[in-house]
Amino acid sequence: MIKFLKVRLLKLLNARILSPWWIFLIDLILTSIAFIIAYVVRLNFKLPTISVFEFLIAGGICVGVYAASFLFFSSYKGVIRHTELRELIRLIYTNFSAVVVLFGLDFLNQFFELGVIHVPYLVLVLQAVFTLFFLTGFRLFVREIFSYLSKVEKTKKTLIYGAGDLGLLALEILNKERKENYQVVGFVDDDKNKWATHLRDIQVSGFPKALSTGLKKGVSMVVLAISKMRKEKISEITEICLENNWEVKVLPAFDDWIDGKMPVKSVRDVKIEDLLGRDEIRLNLQRIHQNLVGRTILVTGAAGSIGSEIVRQLLKYPIGKLVLLDQAESALYDLQQEINSKYKKASFELVIADVSNSSRMRKVFEHFNPEIVFNAAAYKHVPLMEDNPYEALRVNVGGTRILADLSVEFGVEKFVMISTDKAVNPTNVMGASKRICEIYIQSLAQRVDINTSFITTRFGNVLGSNGSVVPLFKRQIEQGGPVKVTHPDITRYFMTIPEACQLVLEAGCMGKGGEIFVFDMGKPVKILDLAKKMIQLAGLKLNVDIHISFTGLRPGEKLYEELLARNENTLPTHNDKIMIGQVRSHDFEVINTAITEILNYLNVENNEMLVARMKNLVPEFISKNSTYELLDDQAKMTNDELLLFHSKKSKVDSLKKADGFKTSKIEKDRSGKSKLVKVESPKSKVKTYNSL
Repeated sequence: MIKFLKVRLLKLLNARILSPWWIFLIDLILTSIAFIIAYVVRLNFKLPTISVFEFLIAGGICVGVYAASFLFFSSYKGVIRHTELRELIRLIYTNFSAVVVLFGLDFLNQFFELGVIHVPYLVLVLQAVFTLFFLTGFRLFVREIFSYLSKVEKTKKTLIYGAGDLGLLALEILNKERKENYQVVGFVDDDKNKWATHLRDIQVSGFPKALSTGLKKGVSMVVLAISKMRKEKISEITEICLENNWEVKVLPAFDDWIDGKMPVKSVRDVKIEDLLGRDEIRLNLQRIHQNLVGRTILVTGAAGSIGSEIVRQLLKYPIGKLVLLDQAESALYDLQQEINSKYKKASFELVIADVSNSSRMRKVFEHFNPEIVFNAAAYKHVPLMEDNPYEALRVNVGGTRILADLSVEFGVEKFVMISTDKAVNPTNVMGASKRICEIYIQSLAQRVDINTSFITTRFGNVLGSNGSVVPLFKRQIEQGGPVKVTHPDITRYFMTIPEACQLVLEAGCMGKGGEIFVFDMGKPVKILDLAKKMIQLAGLKLNVDIHISFTGLRPGEKLYEELLARNENTLPTHNDKIMIGQVRSHDFEVINTAITEILNYLNVENNEMLVARMKNLVPEFISKNSTYELLDDQAKMTNDELLLFHSKKSKVDSLKKADGFKTSKIEKDRSGKSKLVKVESPKSKVKTYNSL
């Protein structure tokens, strides 16, 4: 019967929100009752001593003034069942204002001898006290009734890690939660001075003690409520909690709130980014501010994971205009809507274009005349680029060269290119294409006839980016598995998208030109351990609820990543998270000619020949898993040169007619396939090649 009544009452309370005018009427009734009680107390319960007419007139005046105060402060417009402290404070302002007005009216009445009925001052004071008591009590009573009715029967015993302001806020949020009935049984804090004290009648203790008592009390959840908790500490606490089958949730720090407002989902689950990211990055905000204020900035690949975060970081500074360029129409539209909602005063324009289209890019530079360029446009998926080296060269290499050359022509101050750790000793087409970009940018920066500062930033995998392993594992877990890992020993460096982009901004500001900035990626993470943690965070048990399977390394995939080549060292900067890689220098004319040659042959040569050319430009490019290894030595004759492809050396020689090479006639073998028999030149031994 009681349960039935609870359900009916809860349904009634949830059915609709009571009209503000009904609340206004209830407030007036309570105010009238307060006036009657105040008069009764003032007359010591001797009512016959006052005229009924005078009593009604005085009551009408007092209630009328309170009604005007209610309307002025809108104290009746709140949702009663969700009454908060600020609404109670508004009631105090309302009552105080009404009393002040009543005292003022009575003073004017006596000073000008208007003859209006005098209301005793004690009655006014008592009425204010009783009115505040009744109005506050009414709201709190309704709120607590609703809270009681909406609580689920099953309680979830909880510890709050953090006995400060954020911890108290977590307590309030959990108490208001309707879907779950949380019972906070203890606060945890690292400050020993707080141990053995009580916060809201709940004991504060250290984590070891809270852990042991929590196991006895049946705790099932821990909420982390400390603003500046180190990532290592979060990881340590989370691992201990997961071992005890406890849920772990996080209350976002005040800095993460939007416009000072609490996020919609206040207490969220611990994300893998919370465990793998590094501690807060300290940026030189003054330097960044000075370099960005009032500037016109072009961001290519602006709709991608890295590009869009660079845009968000830039919008925190007083830049002049932001030009967002990408060929992905839908993603660019989504970014536009986000900026419109969060950064209403931002000055930005969208450009849908392909960075490999030189005439289109020229128009962009002519129209906007950017002062700083962040180039985040690139194809990045390793397996896809293994099958499509044409696109890797066209967009990654060709697009970067077009942007870099236009930056020089139009006097861009700084050009910042986003590179990758896969460019170090590349084993795949994507990494090799980015390494070629690095080489071109660095060689261009060495020219003395240019004023543009060319800067390259190199970092590893970013958590949560499009196509990264974290969202992939998340989808596989949601689908019930298996979680697919390529190799049990594979490792990767990880960095969160925001911290990677923050370092890009700082590196871009500190760069003078020609540097390759290498970011401190911390310790490499074993992908198998990452998969296990994600399974645990999802509340599942490995090999019981879900399994892990090994699929083998994909084409071009490394077992581990490197941030520096074997013959490279680093120099420190003022930011200990950013280092300058000391790489070998390249002659611009040689590199420019080689890249021009590759791009000219894009629509002529097949994948194998294009990859061979990449290997010739990037000698450290060893494609162990690539299917594009040349099976035989091959040759191709053009109008003015002979191209010789050596499969074992994974390189290509180009013999110009001026080199004076000699060849015998082209013969056909038994299958009818042409052969170029015997090639002799100063650069090549006599050898037979298959003719392409």
